[in-house]
Amino acid sequence: MEIIHLSAECYPIAKVGGLGDVVGALPKYQNKLGHVAKVVMPAYQTRFLRENEFEVVYDGWGKLGFQNFPVRIFREKTNKLGFDVFLVHIAGLMDRENVYGYGDDTERFLAFQIAVLDWMAQWEHKPDVIHCHDHHTGLVPFMTAYCSQFRKLSSVPTVLTIHNGQYQGQFGWDKLHYIPPFDLWKAGQLEWKGAINPLAAAIKCSWRVTTVSPSYLEEIRYNANGLESLLSQERGKSVGILNGIDNEVWDPSTDTMLYKPYSIKILEAGKKANKEALCSVFNLDPDKPLFTFIGRLVGEKGADLLPDIFYSALLQSNGEMNVLVLGSGDPQVEGRLNHLKEAFPGNYNAYIGYNEQLSHQIYAGADFLLMPSRVEPCGLNQMYALRYGTIPIVRRIGGLKDTVIDIGDNGFGICHDQTSVWDVGHAIDRALELYADAKKVKEIRKFMMQLDHSWDKAAQQYINLYQI
Repeated sequence: MEIIHLSAECYPIAKVGGLGDVVGALPKYQNKLGHVAKVVMPAYQTRFLRENEFEVVYDGWGKLGFQNFPVRIFREKTNKLGFDVFLVHIAGLMDRENVYGYGDDTERFLAFQIAVLDWMAQWEHKPDVIHCHDHHTGLVPFMTAYCSQFRKLSSVPTVLTIHNGQYQGQFGWDKLHYIPPFDLWKAGQLEWKGAINPLAAAIKCSWRVTTVSPSYLEEIRYNANGLESLLSQERGKSVGILNGIDNEVWDPSTDTMLYKPYSIKILEAGKKANKEALCSVFNLDPDKPLFTFIGRLVGEKGADLLPDIFYSALLQSNGEMNVLVLGSGDPQVEGRLNHLKEAFPGNYNAYIGYNEQLSHQIYAGADFLLMPSRVEPCGLNQMYALRYGTIPIVRRIGGLKDTVIDIGDNGFGICHDQTSVWDVGHAIDRALELYADAKKVKEIRKFMMQLDHSWDKAAQQYINLYQI
């Protein structure tokens, strides 16, 4: 089976969040199952593009409304990621350093989708499945079904995975002419609440819809930023498949990013060495429990409450805990988190920005990872933490609910029900109480590190879905 994954992100080429991690791993594990999975994504001006070898596989022109644009598609030559990667270069649109955040993102990703379909329509064969990830590729199911120039692809099944239903890529009808010619009677397939909505169009037109955890599939039926009724209507073709993690990348025994790699056999010594090194860099006390947050500093992650949560916890603990934050996002939250350094020197620090190596070091050196999310379709951070023997403190929502069991229920994590300063503070109190029981912590860490959240199971579930 030949599977084409279309995505705006793919780790390590370009990653903003969990989407990049998923698309960087799922195809590799599908290939291990004997299939041919490939990734097609934009050619951003990233380090990966500069440092690897590529060959040109396609030169052509695309059309966005009344404007023509040149397209060049490169293939990475060495199969470095365990699957073929094709990068779509569109001068002036996709050749930028950042993935998102530009005023013309609508035009950028529409041009990307049109260019990919123009290329695929010229193939001598047809792939077995086109797997679209999030709204950036959400118009592909519509265009393959209804645009005359892509008629050759109309029989190819399309699958949509919703990584985060809050982002939908809506734009106005004044840009309808960007979409290649189709029967205007089908325009209703594009529409949702007065706008062209790529995610809604994909939900309507795709052959199957998946979410990145079973719980999230249930949650988006009542919390999907306006798409609730549509998702309920399309429930029959929808399934929740829990994301996995790439155990080859996230393996503390072979992780070259760590200060000291460690296995379950030397768990305590390994955690201790990494914690000491991490605390030395950030001026923290390695003898105290280390609480961390890693991620985007946005409301979805509950990050707006972090300054108050940490201020209250640090004050009440009388200096008997440490906090380290890694993330970026809302400038106001960034500023408040930085300000805490002055209030709690030696007990608190923050790195504002994105640093992949530091994230690995924190998973290895921390005692607890906080995820007080308001929305968490799957969550990968808690799985990374489990793999590295770091106890997750999570809200019972989405994939967090599917992957973390509270210690009060004979589990291995600490769970709370609301994203509030009080709920998270109470969870931190429970964590401090747990930390005092060294024997119990050791047992939990050993158990967590043996949990299997690899992609093997999920990759097979996707294959089964394609073959239904």
